[in-house]
Amino acid sequence: MTVFDGVSTALVTPFRDGAIDEPALRELVEIQISAGVDGLVPCGSTGESATMSYAEHRRVVEIVVDATGGRVPVLAGTGSNNTREAIELTRHAKDAGADGALLISPYYNKPTQEGIVAHYSEIARQTAFPLVVYNIPGRTASNLLPATIARLAEVDHIVGVKEASGDLGQVSQVVARCPEAFSVLSGDDILTLPILAVGGRGVISTTANIAPAEMVELVNSFCSGDTTRAAEVHKRLLPLFDVLFCETNPIPIKAALAELGRIDAENRLPLTEITVPNRERLKVVLKELGLL
Repeated sequence: MTVFDGVSTALVTPFRDGAIDEPALRELVEIQISAGVDGLVPCGSTGESATMSYAEHRRVVEIVVDATGGRVPVLAGTGSNNTREAIELTRHAKDAGADGALLISPYYNKPTQEGIVAHYSEIARQTAFPLVVYNIPGRTASNLLPATIARLAEVDHIVGVKEASGDLGQVSQVVARCPEAFSVLSGDDILTLPILAVGGRGVISTTANIAPAEMVELVNSFCSGDTTRAAEVHKRLLPLFDVLFCETNPIPIKAALAELGRIDAENRLPLTEITVPNRERLKVVLKELGLL
Protein backbone atom coordinates (compact mmCIF):
# COMPACT_ATOMS: atom_id res chain seq x y z
CA MET A 1 0.00 0.00 0.00
CA THR A 2 1.23 3.51 -0.76
CA VAL A 3 0.31 6.72 0.95
CA PHE A 4 -1.72 7.69 -2.12
CA ASP A 5 -4.24 4.81 -2.06
CA GLY A 6 -7.94 5.55 -1.53
CA VAL A 7 -9.67 8.72 -2.73
CA SER A 8 -7.56 11.73 -3.64
CA THR A 9 -9.33 14.78 -5.00
CA ALA A 10 -8.00 16.41 -8.15
CA LEU A 11 -8.60 19.94 -6.90
CA VAL A 12 -9.87 22.72 -9.10
CA THR A 13 -7.99 26.00 -8.98
CA PRO A 14 -10.48 28.77 -8.19
CA PHE A 15 -9.86 32.05 -9.97
CA ARG A 16 -11.30 35.49 -9.25
CA ASP A 17 -10.70 38.39 -11.63
CA GLY A 18 -7.96 36.42 -13.36
CA ALA A 19 -5.98 35.62 -10.21
CA ILE A 20 -5.84 32.63 -7.86
CA ASP A 21 -8.63 32.90 -5.28
CA GLU A 22 -6.63 31.82 -2.23
CA PRO A 23 -9.47 32.02 0.34
CA ALA A 24 -11.70 29.86 -1.86
CA LEU A 25 -8.90 27.34 -2.42
CA ARG A 26 -8.27 27.07 1.31
CA GLU A 27 -11.97 26.54 1.94
CA LEU A 28 -12.08 23.78 -0.67
CA VAL A 29 -9.24 22.03 1.15
CA GLU A 30 -11.20 22.18 4.41
CA ILE A 31 -14.34 20.79 2.80
CA GLN A 32 -12.41 17.90 1.29
CA ILE A 33 -10.61 16.95 4.49
CA SER A 34 -13.83 17.21 6.52
CA ALA A 35 -15.48 14.81 4.07
CA GLY A 36 -12.81 12.19 4.72
CA VAL A 37 -10.78 12.11 1.51
CA ASP A 38 -7.43 10.36 1.69
CA GLY A 39 -5.41 12.93 -0.25
CA LEU A 40 -5.38 16.10 -2.32
CA VAL A 41 -3.96 16.69 -5.80
CA PRO A 42 -3.41 20.33 -6.78
CA CYS A 43 -2.21 21.47 -10.21
CA GLY A 44 -3.44 18.56 -12.29
CA SER A 45 -5.61 18.73 -15.39
CA THR A 46 -8.61 19.57 -13.20
CA GLY A 47 -6.53 22.34 -11.63
CA GLU A 48 -5.91 24.01 -15.02
CA SER A 49 -2.16 23.74 -14.60
CA ALA A 50 -1.72 24.17 -18.35
CA THR A 51 -2.79 27.83 -18.15
CA MET A 52 -1.03 28.82 -14.95
CA SER A 53 2.34 30.53 -14.85
CA TYR A 54 5.13 28.71 -13.05
CA ALA A 55 4.85 31.21 -10.20
CA GLU A 56 1.12 30.52 -9.89
CA HIS A 57 1.70 26.76 -10.13
CA ARG A 58 4.20 26.88 -7.29
CA ARG A 59 1.94 29.11 -5.23
CA VAL A 60 -1.04 26.78 -5.53
CA VAL A 61 1.07 23.88 -4.30
CA GLU A 62 2.31 25.98 -1.38
CA ILE A 63 -1.23 27.06 -0.45
CA VAL A 64 -2.59 23.50 -0.51
CA VAL A 65 0.33 22.11 1.50
CA ASP A 66 -0.08 24.87 4.08
CA ALA A 67 -3.88 24.58 4.27
CA THR A 68 -3.68 20.80 4.59
CA GLY A 69 -1.23 21.00 7.45
CA GLY A 70 -0.20 17.38 7.18
CA ARG A 71 -3.70 16.04 7.78
CA VAL A 72 -3.74 14.16 4.46
CA PRO A 73 -1.04 13.60 1.83
CA VAL A 74 -0.61 16.14 -0.95
CA LEU A 75 0.29 14.74 -4.36
CA ALA A 76 1.29 17.80 -6.38
CA GLY A 77 0.90 17.92 -10.13
CA THR A 78 4.33 18.69 -11.57
CA GLY A 79 4.18 17.28 -15.07
CA SER A 80 5.54 18.79 -18.27
CA ASN A 81 6.54 17.64 -21.73
CA ASN A 82 9.91 19.23 -20.95
CA THR A 83 11.85 16.93 -18.63
CA ARG A 84 13.92 19.78 -17.17
CA GLU A 85 10.80 21.77 -16.30
CA ALA A 86 9.18 18.71 -14.74
CA ILE A 87 12.27 18.22 -12.58
CA GLU A 88 12.17 21.86 -11.46
CA LEU A 89 8.47 21.70 -10.58
CA THR A 90 8.94 18.40 -8.76
CA ARG A 91 11.85 19.76 -6.74
CA HIS A 92 9.71 22.73 -5.75
CA ALA A 93 6.86 20.48 -4.64
CA LYS A 94 9.29 18.47 -2.53
CA ASP A 95 10.76 21.61 -0.97
CA ALA A 96 7.25 23.00 -0.34
CA GLY A 97 6.36 19.97 1.77
CA ALA A 98 4.22 17.92 -0.59
CA ASP A 99 4.23 14.15 -0.10
CA GLY A 100 4.70 13.21 -3.75
CA ALA A 101 4.24 14.34 -7.33
CA LEU A 102 1.84 13.38 -10.10
CA LEU A 103 3.39 13.72 -13.56
CA ILE A 104 1.45 13.56 -16.79
CA SER A 105 3.12 11.61 -19.56
CA PRO A 106 4.86 14.00 -21.98
CA TYR A 107 2.37 15.54 -24.40
CA TYR A 108 2.65 17.04 -27.88
CA ASN A 109 6.22 15.92 -28.63
CA LYS A 110 5.02 12.27 -28.52
CA PRO A 111 8.10 10.45 -27.22
CA THR A 112 8.55 6.75 -27.86
CA GLN A 113 8.02 4.29 -25.01
CA GLU A 114 11.79 4.41 -24.46
CA GLY A 115 11.64 8.18 -24.26
CA ILE A 116 8.80 8.02 -21.74
CA VAL A 117 10.77 5.61 -19.54
CA ALA A 118 13.84 7.85 -19.78
CA HIS A 119 11.74 10.94 -18.92
CA TYR A 120 10.27 9.50 -15.74
CA SER A 121 13.48 7.74 -14.72
CA GLU A 122 15.46 10.97 -14.95
CA ILE A 123 12.91 12.85 -12.84
CA ALA A 124 13.00 10.08 -10.24
CA ARG A 125 16.80 10.05 -10.23
CA GLN A 126 17.17 13.80 -9.85
CA THR A 127 14.41 14.35 -7.27
CA ALA A 128 14.35 11.16 -5.15
CA PHE A 129 10.67 11.93 -4.47
CA PRO A 130 7.62 9.62 -4.59
CA LEU A 131 6.21 9.87 -8.11
CA VAL A 132 2.91 8.76 -9.61
CA VAL A 133 2.91 8.61 -13.40
CA TYR A 134 -0.24 9.69 -15.23
CA ASN A 135 -1.43 7.92 -18.35
CA ILE A 136 -4.13 9.87 -20.18
CA PRO A 137 -3.79 9.28 -23.93
CA GLY A 138 -6.72 11.56 -24.72
CA ARG A 139 -4.66 14.55 -23.58
CA THR A 140 -1.13 13.40 -24.43
CA ALA A 141 -1.48 11.58 -27.79
CA SER A 142 0.63 8.72 -26.42
CA ASN A 143 -0.28 5.66 -24.41
CA LEU A 144 1.79 4.20 -21.58
CA LEU A 145 1.69 0.51 -22.45
CA PRO A 146 1.46 -2.10 -19.67
CA ALA A 147 5.01 -3.28 -20.36
CA THR A 148 6.23 0.31 -20.04
CA ILE A 149 4.42 0.87 -16.76
CA ALA A 150 5.86 -2.42 -15.47
CA ARG A 151 9.35 -1.11 -16.26
CA LEU A 152 8.62 2.17 -14.50
CA ALA A 153 7.31 0.29 -11.47
CA GLU A 154 10.82 -1.08 -10.98
CA VAL A 155 12.37 2.41 -10.88
CA ASP A 156 13.20 3.73 -7.42
CA HIS A 157 10.70 6.36 -6.21
CA ILE A 158 8.03 5.62 -8.85
CA VAL A 159 5.21 4.32 -6.66
CA GLY A 160 2.06 4.28 -8.77
CA VAL A 161 0.13 5.17 -11.88
CA LYS A 162 -3.02 7.18 -12.46
CA GLU A 163 -4.64 5.19 -15.26
CA ALA A 164 -6.99 7.12 -17.54
CA SER A 165 -6.62 5.14 -20.75
CA GLY A 166 -10.26 4.06 -20.48
CA ASP A 167 -9.23 0.51 -21.36
CA LEU A 168 -10.06 -1.98 -18.60
CA GLY A 169 -8.13 -4.69 -20.38
CA GLN A 170 -5.04 -2.51 -20.30
CA VAL A 171 -5.56 -1.64 -16.64
CA SER A 172 -5.89 -5.35 -15.84
CA GLN A 173 -2.57 -6.00 -17.57
CA VAL A 174 -0.94 -3.18 -15.64
CA VAL A 175 -2.11 -4.60 -12.31
CA ALA A 176 -0.96 -8.08 -13.29
CA ARG A 177 2.50 -6.97 -14.45
CA CYS A 178 3.37 -4.58 -11.62
CA PRO A 179 4.61 -5.40 -8.10
CA GLU A 180 2.09 -5.64 -5.27
CA ALA A 181 3.46 -2.47 -3.69
CA PHE A 182 2.80 -0.43 -6.85
CA SER A 183 -0.52 1.46 -6.73
CA VAL A 184 -2.79 1.49 -9.76
CA LEU A 185 -5.24 4.37 -9.35
CA SER A 186 -8.26 5.16 -11.47
CA GLY A 187 -8.10 8.37 -13.46
CA ASP A 188 -11.67 7.95 -14.75
CA ASP A 189 -14.35 8.42 -12.09
CA ILE A 190 -16.85 6.27 -13.94
CA LEU A 191 -14.32 3.39 -14.04
CA THR A 192 -13.37 3.57 -10.37
CA LEU A 193 -15.43 0.54 -9.36
CA PRO A 194 -14.34 -1.65 -12.29
CA ILE A 195 -10.69 -0.71 -11.72
CA LEU A 196 -10.98 -1.57 -8.04
CA ALA A 197 -12.44 -4.91 -9.11
CA VAL A 198 -9.36 -5.78 -11.19
CA GLY A 199 -6.94 -4.80 -8.43
CA GLY A 200 -6.80 -1.00 -8.44
CA ARG A 201 -6.22 0.72 -5.14
CA GLY A 202 -8.13 3.97 -5.41
CA VAL A 203 -8.95 6.98 -7.55
CA ILE A 204 -7.72 10.48 -8.24
CA SER A 205 -11.14 12.01 -8.66
CA THR A 206 -12.66 15.06 -10.27
CA THR A 207 -16.13 14.17 -8.96
CA ALA A 208 -14.83 14.32 -5.39
CA ASN A 209 -14.67 18.11 -5.71
CA ILE A 210 -18.46 18.12 -5.48
CA ALA A 211 -19.23 14.74 -3.87
CA PRO A 212 -16.23 13.78 -1.73
CA ALA A 213 -18.12 11.77 0.88
CA GLU A 214 -19.85 9.74 -1.81
CA MET A 215 -16.57 8.88 -3.55
CA VAL A 216 -15.06 7.90 -0.22
CA GLU A 217 -18.05 5.66 0.52
CA LEU A 218 -17.74 3.98 -2.87
CA VAL A 219 -14.06 3.13 -2.43
CA ASN A 220 -14.23 2.30 1.28
CA SER A 221 -17.24 0.04 0.79
CA PHE A 222 -15.43 -1.93 -1.88
CA CYS A 223 -12.20 -2.17 0.10
CA SER A 224 -14.05 -3.36 3.21
CA GLY A 225 -15.72 -6.13 1.22
CA ASP A 226 -19.17 -4.56 0.85
CA THR A 227 -19.25 -4.77 -2.92
CA THR A 228 -23.03 -4.51 -2.98
CA ARG A 229 -22.95 -1.10 -1.33
CA ALA A 230 -20.09 0.01 -3.57
CA ALA A 231 -22.16 -0.89 -6.62
CA GLU A 232 -25.17 0.98 -5.22
CA VAL A 233 -23.11 4.16 -4.74
CA HIS A 234 -21.59 3.74 -8.21
CA LYS A 235 -25.05 3.48 -9.80
CA ARG A 236 -26.30 6.49 -7.84
CA LEU A 237 -23.37 8.59 -9.02
CA LEU A 238 -23.56 7.57 -12.68
CA PRO A 239 -25.57 10.66 -13.74
CA LEU A 240 -23.02 12.86 -11.99
CA PHE A 241 -20.07 11.08 -13.60
CA ASP A 242 -21.75 11.63 -16.94
CA VAL A 243 -22.67 15.30 -16.61
CA LEU A 244 -19.32 16.33 -15.09
CA PHE A 245 -17.64 15.30 -18.32
CA CYS A 246 -20.24 16.65 -20.75
CA GLU A 247 -17.68 19.32 -21.69
CA THR A 248 -13.93 19.52 -21.25
CA ASN A 249 -12.84 19.05 -17.65
CA PRO A 250 -12.82 21.22 -15.51
CA ILE A 251 -15.57 23.33 -17.11
CA PRO A 252 -18.50 21.35 -15.63
CA ILE A 253 -16.99 20.76 -12.18
CA LYS A 254 -16.22 24.47 -11.77
CA ALA A 255 -19.76 25.27 -12.87
CA ALA A 256 -21.06 22.81 -10.25
CA LEU A 257 -18.96 24.35 -7.48
CA ALA A 258 -20.14 27.79 -8.55
CA GLU A 259 -23.77 26.64 -8.26
CA LEU A 260 -22.98 25.76 -4.64
CA GLY A 261 -21.45 29.20 -4.10
CA ARG A 262 -17.99 27.85 -3.32
CA ILE A 263 -16.06 29.43 -6.21
CA ASP A 264 -16.54 31.74 -9.15
CA ALA A 265 -17.21 29.85 -12.38
CA GLU A 266 -14.09 31.35 -13.91
CA ASN A 267 -11.92 29.38 -16.33
CA ARG A 268 -8.96 30.56 -18.35
CA LEU A 269 -8.95 30.67 -22.11
CA PRO A 270 -8.97 28.56 -24.15
CA LEU A 271 -11.53 27.03 -21.76
CA THR A 272 -14.87 28.81 -21.78
CA GLU A 273 -18.00 28.87 -19.61
CA ILE A 274 -20.31 25.87 -19.68
CA THR A 275 -23.08 26.14 -22.26
CA VAL A 276 -26.56 27.03 -21.04
CA PRO A 277 -28.15 23.64 -21.89
CA ASN A 278 -25.40 21.77 -20.07
CA ARG A 279 -25.61 24.10 -17.08
CA GLU A 280 -29.31 23.37 -16.78
CA ARG A 281 -28.65 19.65 -17.12
CA LEU A 282 -25.99 19.91 -14.43
CA LYS A 283 -28.35 21.68 -12.04
CA VAL A 284 -30.97 18.96 -12.51
CA VAL A 285 -28.47 16.23 -11.62
CA LEU A 286 -27.18 18.14 -8.58
CA LYS A 287 -30.73 18.60 -7.30
CA GLU A 288 -31.67 14.97 -7.89
CA LEU A 289 -28.66 13.85 -5.86
CA GLY A 290 -29.43 16.31 -3.07
CA LEU A 291 -26.19 18.22 -3.63
CA LEU A 292 -27.91 21.48 -4.57
